[in-house]
Amino acid sequence: MERIYPIEKTRNIGIIAHIDAGKTTTTERVLYYTGVSYKIGEVHEGTTVTDWMPQERERGITITSAATTCFWSPSYIKTVATREERQQGEYKINIIDTPGHVDFTAEVERSLRVLDGAVVVFDGVQGVEAQSETVWHQADKYNVPRICFINKLDRMGASFEDSLKSIQEKLTPNAVAITRPIGLEENFKAIIDLIRMKAVYFDGNLGETIRLEEIPDDFKAEAEKEHRRLLEKIAETDEEFLEKHLSGQDPNPSEIRQALRRATLNYDLVPVYAGSSLQNKGVQLVLDGVIDYLPSPADLPPIKGFDPKTMVEIERRQVDEEPFAGLIFKIMVDPFIGSLSYLRVYSGVLRRGDSVLDVNTNKTVRAGRIVRMHANHREEVEEFFAGDIGAIIGLKEVQTGETLADAQKPIILEKIEFKEPVIWQRIEPKTKSDQEKMGLGLKSLMDEDPSFRIRVDQETGDTLIGGMGELHLEIKVDILKRSFKIEANVGKPQVAYREAITKVVDEAEGKYIRQSGGRGQYGHVVMKLEPLERDAGFEFVNAIKGGVIPESYIPAVEKGVREAMDKGVLAGYPIRDIKVTLRDGSYHEVDSSEMAFKIAGSIGFQEGVKMAKPVLLEPIMQIEVNVPAEFIGDVTGDLASRRARIEEVSDRSNLKVIKAKVPLAEVFGYVTVLRSLTQGRGYATMEFSVYQEVPQNLTQLIINNKQLTQGGKIK
Repeated sequence: MERIYPIEKTRNIGIIAHIDAGKTTTTERVLYYTGVSYKIGEVHEGTTVTDWMPQERERGITITSAATTCFWSPSYIKTVATREERQQGEYKINIIDTPGHVDFTAEVERSLRVLDGAVVVFDGVQGVEAQSETVWHQADKYNVPRICFINKLDRMGASFEDSLKSIQEKLTPNAVAITRPIGLEENFKAIIDLIRMKAVYFDGNLGETIRLEEIPDDFKAEAEKEHRRLLEKIAETDEEFLEKHLSGQDPNPSEIRQALRRATLNYDLVPVYAGSSLQNKGVQLVLDGVIDYLPSPADLPPIKGFDPKTMVEIERRQVDEEPFAGLIFKIMVDPFIGSLSYLRVYSGVLRRGDSVLDVNTNKTVRAGRIVRMHANHREEVEEFFAGDIGAIIGLKEVQTGETLADAQKPIILEKIEFKEPVIWQRIEPKTKSDQEKMGLGLKSLMDEDPSFRIRVDQETGDTLIGGMGELHLEIKVDILKRSFKIEANVGKPQVAYREAITKVVDEAEGKYIRQSGGRGQYGHVVMKLEPLERDAGFEFVNAIKGGVIPESYIPAVEKGVREAMDKGVLAGYPIRDIKVTLRDGSYHEVDSSEMAFKIAGSIGFQEGVKMAKPVLLEPIMQIEVNVPAEFIGDVTGDLASRRARIEEVSDRSNLKVIKAKVPLAEVFGYVTVLRSLTQGRGYATMEFSVYQEVPQNLTQLIINNKQLTQGGKIK
C-alpha cells in the first residue's frame, strides 16, 4: 500500500510547557478542530482525551505522555469540494502531549528525542516559569525547532508584551511575534495576524468558524509597526528576503511564510502566537504554524547511528526507500493486551508481521500487530512509513531506547539517557498474595518508566523504589493499587545520597590469595583512582602493558570495581564520578581466575577510596517559589533555615518569585509548610539541579542515622 500522506506533509510535534500552562487544554482544541474529537474535553472536568489515566483526571495534571494523530489543512487555504482535492492541502500531524510536572520530566526527554518540532506553551500571566526553561533546554539538547504559544490571555493580569519579553530575555532573543491579541483579560476579542495584516475572529459556540476582518483602527498603527519589525527580523536571517525588502518590494504572505520557515528550521527565529485555548481563540493559527514553520522528516538531516559490528558511524536518510530503522522510545503495559512498544520509524517501512532485529540484544522480534495510538485507544494499521509514530503490540523483552532495524542492514541509534533517582522509599506488600504479585507489578512500572528504579537493600532485604520526587513515587504506588490490585505499605522518603572521592590515589592495591588444597585463587591488581566532575559517572581505563595481567581477566577487574561502587565506604551509598585506571598487577598461571581478579578489583577499589578522602554528596534542588509580596520575609526566612541559597528575587505579575537552590533533604513536605506561611496563596515548583558535598557537620549525622535505620521496618 502506498502512503496517503507524503513524508513532506507529515509533522511530528510535541506540546511542552511548565505545569498548568495549558498544554492539555490546547491539545483538546487541536483534536476538536481537526475532527478527531466530536466534543472538547476539559481538564477541570476530567474529560480530556490525552489525560486518560485516573490519576491524571483526579489531579488535573499530565503524568504520562500521550500520542495521537490528526489531520489539518491550513486555515488560509480555501476549502475545496472533494476529499481528493482536500487531501492535496492536508497534512498529517503526530502529536505527543507531555507532562509539565518536573517529577515526570523523563517523559518530556524521551518524547523530544523522537520528535521533529515542538509547540511551547506559556501562561500569559506568568510568562517564562521554572519548568518552561527546563523543557526549552531539553529541546535545545535535541536541536528541535519550535514555535511558541502565549496562552491564557483572557485571564486577569495577562500581558502578551511581558510574556514575549520574558521569552526573549530568558530563553531566546530570536522570538518574534506572528500574531498579537486584540484586547486582554475580559476584553480579549480577537487576534491580529501580522503576516496577512488582518484581524481574525473565532465565531461559533467553540470558535470553530474563522472570520477575517480589517484591523480595528485602535490597533492598526501598532500592528503596522510590528509587521515591519517582523519583516526586518526575517530579513536579518535571509539574504534573498533582505534584497527584496531593501528594494522596497512588499512581500506577499506566502513569501513571508517561506522565508520564516527557513529561519525557523535553522533555529534563527522562533515564531510566537497569541491566544486562549480555554476561550477557543488562536489554536487554529497555531496549527497553521505547525504546518508552515515546523519541519517534516524530509527537512531533517539523515539520522546517525553505528554499525553494530564495527561501531563505525553510519547514516540513514529518512525516506521509505532506505532499510528499516526505528527507535523504541516508550513502553506501556496494558493489563488486557500486554506490552505496547512505542516506535518512531526513521527510515524504511515496517509492515504488520515483519520480523526485525532488536539490534541492542541481537534478537529477532516479530511485529505481529502494529497500531496507531490515540491516547489510550488503538487503531490497527498495516504498515508504518518513514517518519511515522506508532506502537507494536506484544514485544515482551524490548526495552526503552533500543533500536529495531532490518536484520540485513542493522544500525544502532543513540539511546535515551535517563537521570538516576534522587529519592527512595521502602515498600512492602500488605498480604502474602500481594507479595507474589508485587515483583511483577514493580518490574512493569520500571519497564514503562526508566526514571523509576527498584533495588534491594543488602543489609535489610527491604525492597526500595526510587524516583524523581515525592509525587513520582506516590503516583507509582497508586498505579500498583489500581492497575495491578496490589496493596502496599511505604516508608518515609529517603534522600538518594552518593559518595565521591576528592583526592587522586596513584597506587591502590588489591590482592586476593586463597590456598585450600588443590587449585587456589590468585588475583593481584594495582590501580589509580581519580575524581571526575559532578555527574560525569564512571570511567575505567586499561593501562596494562606487557601482559602482566592477561587480557581475559581485565573485564573481571572492571566488574569487581563496578560492584564495589554500589556500596561506598562512608555510609554505604553508591560511589560516582570516579575514574579508575588499571596500571599493574600479577597473575598465577594455575591459580588465577576471573573470580579472583573480580574480587581483587573490588578490594583494590575499596582500599583506594578510603585513601582518596571520600565525601558524601546530596541532591540539590532548583526551587522556584511564587508568593504575594506581603509574605516574602517569612518565606525567605524559612528557606534560609533549610540551608537554601537564594539566587534571585524578581517580580512576576502581582507576585514575588524566589529562585533558590536547596538540599532535597530539607524540602520534604515543603508545599504544606508554604501554604501555611502564605495563607494558601503561595506555590512552588522544584527540580533536581546537581549533587553537592554535604557540609562536614552534617556528614556524621547522616552516617549515624543510616546505621541506626538499617534493619528498620516500615511502621
